Amino acid sequence: MQEYSQLLARARTKIPHAMSSGERVVLPEPEVFIEGKNTVLKNFGDIVDAIRREPSHLFHHLLRELGTAGNIDGRRAVLKRKLSEEQVRERIKSYFQMYVICTECNRPDTHLIKEDRVLMLECEACGARRPVKAIKVAAEETAKVLEENKVYEVMIEDVGKKGDGIARVDKYIIYVPGASRGNKVKVKIEKITGTTAFSHIVNE
Repeated sequence: MQEYSQLLARARTKIPHAMSSGERVVLPEPEVFIEGKNTVLKNFGDIVDAIRREPSHLFHHLLRELGTAGNIDGRRAVLKRKLSEEQVRERIKSYFQMYVICTECNRPDTHLIKEDRVLMLECEACGARRPVKAIKVAAEETAKVLEENKVYEVMIEDVGKKGDGIARVDKYIIYVPGASRGNKVKVKIEKITGTTAFSHIVNE
């Protein structure tokens, strides 16, 4: 009986974590705050640990998708631009879907490998494999498109020379008269010219 117990214990140590546990990865909510002209992702290290990816890989994805420079400061990520929490959260979610989640079994128990210069996502739970680029287009299509006469919730990141609050949503810069920096407000889009939008605060 003792020999059986020892064999069973040894066998369990050889089972991959993805198969030996029913736990699912819980993606931590990004803790974002503005520090001077920079945006700090305070719990960057916790996010990297949860998804089991190289810090540099996630970090360079954020820099590329957010169009900014930055650096890793210990367990924090510093982005050289004022960004809203929603902007950072959406880019982390897109990374999670693109580089972590298995499209076959919807589990996060995966790792990245390279085959003939093609980055592949291999699932440790079901064995599925796919090239990462296969869903990149779909991820890009989720970028938000603003519409006139619609209401959006935005974070005021800065104040312009004329005193108007400035918010950013994806590629758009939104001017909000009467809004103060650091406030989250609901605005109605009045007019869109290219990637510039003009709005006013609404109370719902």
